[in-house]
Amino acid sequence: MMKTPLLLLAATALVLAGCGAPGHHAADPLKWERVVPAGDCNCADGSKFNFWEHRADPAKVVFFLNGGGVCWDAASCAFTSDGSPGESELYDWNLQNTNPDNRGGMFDVTRADNPFAGYSFLYVSSCTGDAHLGNASQAYSPELTVEHRGYANGTAALDHLAKHYPNAKEIVVVGKTAGSIAAPIYGGLVADRLPDAKVTVFGGQSGAWPDNPDFNTDVLDKAWGAYDTMPGWAVQGLTARQWGVPRFWNRAGRHNADLVLSRFDFAYDPHAAVEISGWEPGDSPSVDTVPGFDELAVIDANEKAVEATGTDLHSYTAPGEGHGLFEFETFYKLKVQGVRLTDWLDTLLHDKPPADVHCDPCDP
Repeated sequence: MMKTPLLLLAATALVLAGCGAPGHHAADPLKWERVVPAGDCNCADGSKFNFWEHRADPAKVVFFLNGGGVCWDAASCAFTSDGSPGESELYDWNLQNTNPDNRGGMFDVTRADNPFAGYSFLYVSSCTGDAHLGNASQAYSPELTVEHRGYANGTAALDHLAKHYPNAKEIVVVGKTAGSIAAPIYGGLVADRLPDAKVTVFGGQSGAWPDNPDFNTDVLDKAWGAYDTMPGWAVQGLTARQWGVPRFWNRAGRHNADLVLSRFDFAYDPHAAVEISGWEPGDSPSVDTVPGFDELAVIDANEKAVEATGTDLHSYTAPGEGHGLFEFETFYKLKVQGVRLTDWLDTLLHDKPPADVHCDPCDP
């Protein structure tokens, strides 16, 4: 997916931890603390992985799974920078040029209309090309070995969450673009670690990812090693060929009926599923929109399939070709069918889940 560049902040404290370390309350909400887990937590090129923490209310935590793109072969996974160090057009292969930017959107916690004002944050970026799901060291060529260790990295951040926020009452797993693919899986894992907390999952902009058997086996299973890595509840009764991205939602919902599951999509975001265009329904793979591919139809069909299993998936579908959301003023300005996104989220977090919001018309 197209990635939004992240601005560098002031220097942060470096914390070396055994997959987690104590943080502190920062007086300035714009300051973050870097947490470097010990152990087998690596980026695609073997460099060290880290995540970031902002400590505020210990009872309310946002666990943010950032995007960062995906890859699955020698061409897409090459360590070739096209501008910013450590990243290509397709994915981030290390964190050299990544820091959280909280000067806008949901990270502007100084705004009274921010549903996440006052929350603590754990900001987990992907630097492994596997949407926080992988557990494989993949030799794509004699010159290129990629550490798809997103699951090891993500669960290290979960360990930190469980250790340092043991009395949290509200935890919101927010997934951005490629990070939203694994959001329901991580929602179930959070609920396992902190069973007394209300866990809400809000995944943004992966609703058009298909349940394609070839993608499931060739990428999720063979390239990333994700199928064999998952907890039993996430794959039970399914072969690797059957275990597709839309099924992550109903697997999480079946595992824990108390999870509040929700998703956001722009109806015709040209970047939302661009990496996996070869597996989308349509005439031919392309870095542009696949001819014959109706993105909104796939989004709606995926949600219908999830809910047909008895899992409630609350949704907010906006019109047009937008892409950026979480770091932008769009987060506050977006209104569909008379309902502001921030109001909808506030109700989702603190009241009974609201009715679905769906654009009509949805054209750009």
